[in-house]
Amino acid sequence: MQRRHFFIWGITLLAGHCNLVISSATAQNHPILFVTQMPIPADFATNNAVFGNHLPALQNVGRGGDLYVRYPDGTLKNLTAAAGYGMNGFQGERSIAVREPSVHWSGAKAVFSMVIGAPVRRYQVAAYYWQIYEITGLGKNDAPAITKVPHQPENFNNVSPLYGTDDRILFTSDRPRNGKRHLYPQLDEYELAPTNTGLWSLDPQTGDLFLVAHSPSGVFTPVLDSFGRVVFTQWDHLQRDQQADADARGTGNYGTFNFTSEAENSTPLNNRDEVFPEPRAYRPDLLAGTNLEGHSFNHFFPWQINEDGTEEETLNHLGRHELHNYFNRSINDDPNVSAFVPASSRANKNSIANFLQIKEDPAKRGIYFGVDAPEFATHAAGQIITLNGAPSMNADAMAVGYVTPRETASYTDKPNANHTGLYRNPLPLANGVMAAVHTSETRADRNEGSRPAPVSRYKFRLKMLKKAGEYWTADQPLTSGITKTISYYDPDELVAYSGELWELDPAEVRSRPRPARRAPKLETPEQQILAEEKIDLARLVAYMKQNNLALVVSRNVTTRDKNDQQQPFNLRVAGANTQTLGAAGKIYETAYLQFFQADQLRGWGGMASPRPGRRVLAQAMHEAKAANPANGNNAPAGSVKIASDGSMAAFVPARRAMTWQLTDAAGTGVVRERYWLTFQPGEIRTCTSCHGLNQQDQANQSAPANKPEALRELMKFYKATTGVQQETPSRPAAFQLFDGQPNPFSTATKIRLAASSPLEEARLVIYDMTGRLLWTKMFGTLSPGERNIVWDGKKDNGERVAAGNYFYRLEHRAGRSATKMLTVVR
Repeated sequence: MQRRHFFIWGITLLAGHCNLVISSATAQNHPILFVTQMPIPADFATNNAVFGNHLPALQNVGRGGDLYVRYPDGTLKNLTAAAGYGMNGFQGERSIAVREPSVHWSGAKAVFSMVIGAPVRRYQVAAYYWQIYEITGLGKNDAPAITKVPHQPENFNNVSPLYGTDDRILFTSDRPRNGKRHLYPQLDEYELAPTNTGLWSLDPQTGDLFLVAHSPSGVFTPVLDSFGRVVFTQWDHLQRDQQADADARGTGNYGTFNFTSEAENSTPLNNRDEVFPEPRAYRPDLLAGTNLEGHSFNHFFPWQINEDGTEEETLNHLGRHELHNYFNRSINDDPNVSAFVPASSRANKNSIANFLQIKEDPAKRGIYFGVDAPEFATHAAGQIITLNGAPSMNADAMAVGYVTPRETASYTDKPNANHTGLYRNPLPLANGVMAAVHTSETRADRNEGSRPAPVSRYKFRLKMLKKAGEYWTADQPLTSGITKTISYYDPDELVAYSGELWELDPAEVRSRPRPARRAPKLETPEQQILAEEKIDLARLVAYMKQNNLALVVSRNVTTRDKNDQQQPFNLRVAGANTQTLGAAGKIYETAYLQFFQADQLRGWGGMASPRPGRRVLAQAMHEAKAANPANGNNAPAGSVKIASDGSMAAFVPARRAMTWQLTDAAGTGVVRERYWLTFQPGEIRTCTSCHGLNQQDQANQSAPANKPEALRELMKFYKATTGVQQETPSRPAAFQLFDGQPNPFSTATKIRLAASSPLEEARLVIYDMTGRLLWTKMFGTLSPGERNIVWDGKKDNGERVAAGNYFYRLEHRAGRSATKMLTVVR
């Protein structure tokens, strides 16, 4: 078999394994932060589980752990104890648990999450919350100081913090999407268990807080990579409620039901109706008489997003067909639609199930280490893997490397010689050496003691890796073991433990450059439509931000990625000639794209006294402010019509998870989206296709570059319904704004403007694509005549802007303005 080679920093990704060409020495050039935790054998909704790991109660995370630092000479310091936090022995009001330290760009401080307090007597019940703290004084001879990060959401669990490029704090939280307490907690789509609501951004100085990405089943372990992308694991589980299915079939007693709306005073309904996606395979009563296979969807996938919440997508628009070798086809009566993804059709020969605990290699940009682990039984420990995912890497060329043997991806009672234990928290170091958390145990964990005296099978220790044949294995531990005697009420049992603590969540303490901040880009076809329709882009963005809307555009929804063949392709626009045919066989006509929004409507525990929280259900888009052109009385709810050129454009709600499907003229689903996606207020998001192409569609064509006519129709509707005057040709122009020269540019551009009469209180301003003001040139009164203004691609504060599209605007007191576009390249 021919092998494909990708040569990257001391790593050769091969078809069968991953060779790390690094020394097996335990050289450590920089300090390493890590945390200790009391071992808890349970693995559902506990602190180190794959999901639901944000809960702070004593049964979820024990008390008595600390934040430690290991210096290069091998010495250890208990940082939390040195700063006056935590306690030994019985864990009372001053007890703590800690998790997930993340180091600042300067290397001089770090943020981490900590929960404080425990019951001081049996049966005492109290509420505890993970909160974010910052620590300074990390040096060997420094006195550490810990302060709570101000303005963070109180009475919610805030975990996985990290610094943004502008020193905002990015983190995950279980704060409801809109902050409404009656929706707390958000319940996941799998077990109706509490989950975090997604990724958040906080300015600690001002308290400005916004939802970066809304996730119905949770976001985990975000990092900010060297390219300025926030990369994270998202739990993608867009399927119907299995508890409601069990209740409907009489095999469950969960008491599931629907609320009429998200409102606090909404009425419980004696039904559990769902409209999207299609039923699961376990509901033959609902699938009878259809061609539906039955939809099951459950994986932990790598995602990316800009810090401002724009351009959310899977990493490099990676699809399931690039990482998995099998998943359900959507229909069962078309031989073109397959459940299998042949390895021969793609660069990646190494299939994985999940991608957890992502870390970018500091010695080679764009290489990401992670863990493929089962959902339960191993505390998210499994096989260390790599993925080449720099922004320049097309998804068709992205390949997984196996760092540890494939056998380590799961647990077994009968390990073979290749199973070297279970791994988590991979930590590639700046000097080319790698550390990880490891246990030599291969079995599923369980409590081999009792509830009051738990004994875990696992001994998680921080270790270096060494080469052992084709793969890598755990080498020397970085500590001699950290022991502690602990007891606490949980709350009706006095739990006691004495022994080694788990060592988890390592982070290297070193300075590193801040990446350039990424900005969204508006591409040429969409720019052309806006220019032809004389749309003032600044006003359009302001309108969307005021109404909490985003604008989404597709150029030709009949095209789909060539290797994505688990859904129908061979698509044609109903009543038009636009089509993309990739194989002989059935042709599917599409007429509408129907949007669904994530509403928290599903309750459980019975209508009389439901349990706290609600699960998300997909509901046809109904946000009143998301006004789109009427598309006929028979169109499906929440839909927009597909234009004759295959394009689509729609206003949609922002900062709320959205999904969609292509339907035929009768409103029956043809191609159903399998992911939730979040848009930001003012964002203009373009996708070339229904499922964007990596390189080619099924007809071997490249990505569509047509001007989307659906966007033209939407802009005409926008002008007509908002009353916004985009231009006033009947009035003589008091000024003119000309194209920048050069444009695009990398270092500086010259902006020419001309006034025919004095303009009072005039200014030239530059905005990014979300409408954020970046640079201002004040004129006072602008005298008649022409002048050239040079912009060097920097903000008012001197910081260089990222590559992307920006609009510049000449404004004055009379209220008229002119706007044009600039493109910065780096």
